[in-house]
Amino acid sequence: MSPKIRIAGSKRTRMKIASLISRILLGLIFVVFGLNGFLHFIPGPLPPGLAGQFVGALIQSHYVFLVAGVQIISGALMLVNRYIPLAIVLSGAVIANILMFHICLLPSQSLMAVLVAIFWIIIFIYHRQQLSCLFVQRS
Repeated sequence: MSPKIRIAGSKRTRMKIASLISRILLGLIFVVFGLNGFLHFIPGPLPPGLAGQFVGALIQSHYVFLVAGVQIISGALMLVNRYIPLAIVLSGAVIANILMFHICLLPSQSLMAVLVAIFWIIIFIYHRQQLSCLFVQRS
């Protein structure tokens, strides 16, 4: 009997690779778009309609600086592979808001938001053991 050869590797190895790729891509996306919130190096018009009014309100109230700061911090943590559970929690709040913005106000441009959410879910699943303490009910 010859042993079976696993070409694709174990499930854990595949998940580790998927998590690594997702963490790096999500970290890059968050750092680039977070820096854009401060430096405005990606030019573009405001979205049309209510979505543009909402973005305009975020800019005028300077709330966009808080969101951009959280994006930079969580993206940098993901890129340097430190404090990943903290980065997951911080980026989860931002991603939830990004998804709601695109679902409610700008569904035609939601591809990047869905892609970012998929990256986040992959990272979350891989690190779920470290995040399990967040789901413990305390009395």
